[in-house]
Amino acid sequence: MGVFSRFMDIINSNINSLLDHAEDPEKMIKLMINEMEDTIIEIKTNCAAAIGAENTAKRKVAELEGLVDRWQKRAELAIEKGRDDLAREALIEKKRLSSELEKLRAESDRYDQLVAKYKGDISKLEEKLASAKAKYQSMREQAAREAEERRKAQGPYTYTYNWSSKNKDADPVDRFSKMEEHIDKMHERKNQGAENKDTESRFKDLEQQDEIESELEQLKKKMNG
Repeated sequence: MGVFSRFMDIINSNINSLLDHAEDPEKMIKLMINEMEDTIIEIKTNCAAAIGAENTAKRKVAELEGLVDRWQKRAELAIEKGRDDLAREALIEKKRLSSELEKLRAESDRYDQLVAKYKGDISKLEEKLASAKAKYQSMREQAAREAEERRKAQGPYTYTYNWSSKNKDADPVDRFSKMEEHIDKMHERKNQGAENKDTESRFKDLEQQDEIESELEQLKKKMNG
């Protein structure tokens, strides 16, 4: 069972209801506690990996921002020196880097959202785990009291343990699976786009020529003004 499926099963489970129908409530809740602890460890591991990817993306964003600024200044320098040809090349490079920067910022935002989701789910699971441990401790204490009473009375002992059912199980919503599926689809589209890169890039070159010339003229007017 995957971590996300286990997470939703645990979050949407009603511990009291499960114990009501369990042949061995103490064994059942112990198994649930073990499952919660394993799932928390796995989600924390995934969260740490997402944080690492998020930090890498943010570092690359900062680097690209510096490069975009650098090529902007180079374009201005070329204009000052009367080298419109170099200014055009600088603006083309700036445009290419700006496009990469936009994609990286979007990627960084996705990781930021994913980390926030992981942290929220860890918090929910830890709250559920604390509740389960409290019930387990209460169950053991009650069993110990009943054993002591049986010993004193030396009479027959019937173990009974009833937990009142509260809310019905909520419908599971596999949020993380959808998020991962969305990210996978974005990577698919990216790979498919790469196959048509040659044709696409030739048309983009034609489309960008006018944009570069327009940006060059605007920059010259701004500097001369």
